[in-house]
Amino acid sequence: MKTAKVTWIEGMQFVAEAGSGHAIVIDGEPASGGRDTGTRPMELVLEGLAGCTAMDVIHILRRKRQDVTGLEVKVEGERADTHPKVYTRIHITYIVRGRQLSEKAVHDAVNLSKDKYCSVSAMLKSTADISYNVIIEDADNAEANA
Repeated sequence: MKTAKVTWIEGMQFVAEAGSGHAIVIDGEPASGGRDTGTRPMELVLEGLAGCTAMDVIHILRRKRQDVTGLEVKVEGERADTHPKVYTRIHITYIVRGRQLSEKAVHDAVNLSKDKYCSVSAMLKSTADISYNVIIEDADNAEANA
């Protein structure tokens, strides 16, 4: 079983601690009584999605023996106008860098994450339309142009 707890500091500031012992600061916007000293809870959801799918993609591409030199996952979310203001649309951009990457292997890795492995994506797809695009950059060309 996974666990987490938050401890109130002041205003809308909390320290969140996962069962693994890692901690972060969560805070609200000044308009809601926060001081803007930490990440908002709904931003953490997007970060969780990005981290979950990124780990999947790296793991799958390594198993496919792809020479990945970098991965960036950008996530944009659009929320409902009324409470509980869940995410209704999410777009993920994968920027995969490497040497002689197979386009098919990269797309297969992204699809496997989206459709099978990423538990955060599986939870969010019940309320949000999740779309994505993939950008593949050749590391050798990037180094030559630098």
